[in-house]
Amino acid sequence: MKFIVLALSLLVSNVALAQVVIVGSPSAPEINAAQAKRLFLGKIKTLPGAGSITVVERQTGDALKADFHAKVTGKSEAQLKSYWSKQVFTGKAKAPVEVDSAAMVKAQIANNPGAVGYIDSADVDASVKVLFTPN
Repeated sequence: MKFIVLALSLLVSNVALAQVVIVGSPSAPEINAAQAKRLFLGKIKTLPGAGSITVVERQTGDALKADFHAKVTGKSEAQLKSYWSKQVFTGKAKAPVEVDSAAMVKAQIANNPGAVGYIDSADVDASVKVLFTPN
């Protein structure tokens, strides 16, 4: 029984240590916290030196998505859903592309150099560049 409790506590501590990072193509410019928030709320659609941006999100219900938005946009998933419904309905913004894994985020970036998304820092490889690390 002690072994099971120890194993579960190690698993939980590893999950808690996960660090979400915003990534883009290797040629994309680094961004700051204000740019990150505005990008992921559809308020800016281009970055200097990168041109038009496509935002790639994780699927609703993904723990990384909830963690990311708590740190970057300050919105819960329910608030995001409401926000994007309004933005799309009024024509102010196009909803982000949603994918269900870090591999799919990286594939979107590989296929579209103007794409930005977020993944766990452990999933970063040479195919992407870390553009910003939220606190």
